[in-house]
Amino acid sequence: MKLSREEVLHIARLARLGLSEAEVAKLSRQLSDILGHFEVLQQVDTEGVPPPAQAIALKNVMKDDEVAPSLGQSQVLANAPRKEGDFFRVRAVLE
Repeated sequence: MKLSREEVLHIARLARLGLSEAEVAKLSRQLSDILGHFEVLQQVDTEGVPPPAQAIALKNVMKDDEVAPSLGQSQVLANAPRKEGDFFRVRAVLE
């Protein structure tokens, strides 16, 4: 399907793009090629093929939980700007 200059300019206006004449000619060829690919896809027989829920198969990549040693309370509080006893001290954010 060949797009006319006016159609390309209309698409550019919808996308709020300012195009030079060279860009209009280039986009006319490129968009026409893209529409040509879709015309080929429309000829594929998809009768009886259910639409997929996802375009690609989804798979969660999870790492097994491993027990590891944690820092002691004194190490955690060592770089705290403010502390009160065994806790972090923060300014109140709610009244």
